[in-house]
Amino acid sequence: MLARLMADKPIATGKRALDLIALLLLAPLVVPLGLLIALLVILDSPGSAIYRAARVGIGGTPFAMFKFRTMKCEAAGNSLASASDQRITPAGRLLRKTRLDELPQLWNVLRGEMSFVGPRPELEEFVAFHAEEYRQILSVLPGITGPTQLRFAGVEAKLLDLHEDPDGYYREHLLPDKVAMDLEYAQSRSLFRDFVLICETLALPIILALQHRRTEDAAASGAPLVYAGAVTLVLFLPLLFAIGLGSPR
Repeated sequence: MLARLMADKPIATGKRALDLIALLLLAPLVVPLGLLIALLVILDSPGSAIYRAARVGIGGTPFAMFKFRTMKCEAAGNSLASASDQRITPAGRLLRKTRLDELPQLWNVLRGEMSFVGPRPELEEFVAFHAEEYRQILSVLPGITGPTQLRFAGVEAKLLDLHEDPDGYYREHLLPDKVAMDLEYAQSRSLFRDFVLICETLALPIILALQHRRTEDAAASGAPLVYAGAVTLVLFLPLLFAIGLGSPR
């Protein structure tokens, strides 16, 4: 275990340095974009623009993960939202499709609670079901993107829509696969693998848009996802450049 921690230290240090460099490069674009999105959220429905989601972070420490609010305030219901969840606001649906609701998580990265790449930040109630595995997964910072986030992008909400108990279906059928993927990432992470995951993140919105073009709702869903591809490219290009300067160890 000690040898593993010693081997991980250079990776963790390198990831933190790259996160800070990327944040510095992104700031001129992210700040005005974030202000515009915050205004859209407030105008769309009453309430705060920012939602603080309780998540379990590195070492099992709880933290507040910041997101743009996509649901009506004080709307009770399941912990997870399905694709047709009536609690989601019109602006929230657009933000979820384009993944721009996750933009405030850059503040979590700045605070050292998250990284650009890492395991999916999970709810405490779900972490408890796989406590042994999460002891290893939570040895690294959770990420905005990662293998689990990419694998289930555009799929999870639709699957939850097919079941009367979304939380139960997620816990029994989706969570085990996510735990396995995040555990594998935590055990074999590297700066080079993070570089690959960033490249996959850049390509994801375009891939999803092409998939939607084959369905009947292409006109409604394809355009926002193509737009998301352009936005994602602009947001992550500095990070891609920064990681490219690092050693692929």
